[in-house]
Amino acid sequence: MKRRAFIALLGGAAAWPLAARAQSDAAARLAPTGELRAALIASNPVLVTRAADGALGGVSVQLARAFAAKLGVRTRLIPYDNPARYNESLGTDAWDIGLAARDPSRAEHLAFSDVFMEVDNGYVARPGLSLKSADEVDRPGIRIAVAQGSAPDGFLTRNIKNAEIVRVPGGLAPAREALSNGRADVYGENVHLAHRIVADLPGAVVLAGRFNVVQMSIAVPKQNSAALTIVNEFIREAKRDGLIAQQIAHAGLRGVRSAP
Repeated sequence: MKRRAFIALLGGAAAWPLAARAQSDAAARLAPTGELRAALIASNPVLVTRAADGALGGVSVQLARAFAAKLGVRTRLIPYDNPARYNESLGTDAWDIGLAARDPSRAEHLAFSDVFMEVDNGYVARPGLSLKSADEVDRPGIRIAVAQGSAPDGFLTRNIKNAEIVRVPGGLAPAREALSNGRADVYGENVHLAHRIVADLPGAVVLAGRFNVVQMSIAVPKQNSAALTIVNEFIREAKRDGLIAQQIAHAGLRGVRSAP
């Protein structure tokens, strides 16, 4: 009995250096500067929340920190004001991972992980507009505001046939302004932000239905695509352990769920 226990102890001890070596190799591949530089789109409340003191939180922040802890390195958050600013950073070696939409328009520079979260996209209509559902929007004379460079922008640009697309900076304030000053009839965004706009703009309504489901993933620079094996392993663990679902619930997100 003692001999078997001793052999088991030796086996476990032998595994420790191997595990440490694997963690070190993963950190070297994904965080060569000694810290995990995580790019975030700060204007999207589905991904990033901001406390009264300005501290960043939310699903993408907590995932980045958990991933850095798994790698055994520090986290360095790199927030971008809106999707357009994030897009400008692609191909510049400004960060190691980007937590954002799995957008085909970014595929030239990025390789995408498995999906960690799904986000419903819908429309919020300006006060007084007669439209009732998302299916009614694509018609002549309707102006659709959208955050420039965002996943909704890419999807609507590819699919809208009759309505006019009006691009504005991302975030709550530009969306509210576009609808209140008559520049746009509807704003296309994630359903969570759509409800926040309604709460901030009396008379505005969220139209029934959705026009797309955005898939959120962790991207790496395309030249580092081999590292996706490590990223995908982390995402599987985060799903299995309930980390993503917990953070969605903590942030009170609407129309958002952990990917299956």
